[in-house]
Amino acid sequence: MTLATIEIEIDERAAKAFADAPVDAREKVRTLFNVWLREFESSTADMNRLMDQISDEATSRGLTPEILETLLEDE
Repeated sequence: MTLATIEIEIDERAAKAFADAPVDAREKVRTLFNVWLREFESSTADMNRLMDQISDEATSRGLTPEILETLLEDE
C-alpha cells in the first residue's frame, strides 16, 4: 500500500493528545482514521447515487429547476 500525507485541522487538545501518545497508539489512530475515510468515501458515493436517483425521478415527474425554486421560495 502506498502512503500519502494529508493535512487536516483539529483542535489543539486533540493535536496535543495525538502528539503525546506513544507510537503504537498513534499508529492505531492512523489506522482507524484510514478505515473511517474509506467508509466515508463509500457512504458519500452511495448518498450521491441516491440523490441522483431522486433527481431523476423528480425530473421524470415534471419537476423543473424553476418549479423547485418556486416551491422553495414559498417556504
